[in-house]
Amino acid sequence: MLVGYARVSTREQETHLQIDALAAAGAEVIFQEKTSSVGQRVELRRCLQSLRPGDVFMIYKLDRVARSLPDLLSILEEIRLAGALVKSLTEPLDTTTAMGSFVIQILGAVAQLERGIIRERSIAGQRAARDRGVLVGRGRALSSEDEAEVVRLYAAGEHTMHALAVMFEVSDSVVKRAVYRAKKPGHSSLK
Repeated sequence: MLVGYARVSTREQETHLQIDALAAAGAEVIFQEKTSSVGQRVELRRCLQSLRPGDVFMIYKLDRVARSLPDLLSILEEIRLAGALVKSLTEPLDTTTAMGSFVIQILGAVAQLERGIIRERSIAGQRAARDRGVLVGRGRALSSEDEAEVVRLYAAGEHTMHALAVMFEVSDSVVKRAVYRAKKPGHSSLK
């Protein structure tokens, strides 16, 4: 049986391109999910558990299935133990030969290198933005005035952190961070 697997990293992305390509290649069953490769990949687990001897595990591209070379090798071993083969629609992969297995390992290493380079560029871009005075990251949930009021009310012992979170319509962790920031040495709001 030809078994396809498609994955995108975020809810805003779509698997249409991968699904269409897998269907055109003859996939009889297609598992799909929208999740980061770092998180739980429930459908990938289901897909791998469904594999039987002689099945072909089909993917659009290698980076849709593994987050790193060790992860890829682990998944490939699981597929091999199931007696199935692997086929990528965009890369020349054929695990029935020693050369095909070697190519998969090389492509996995290249994909990991590419992700590392992208990460390094992203970090360098963030540093450059910070150096130019651009604020990087998500803004604070509380204004400076509201944060000062949260700290004052908590210091006065009038409210718990949870009660303040409800009052200011933020999460408990937002209140907790505000209070802990105020406790830092050199901060005069909370003694």
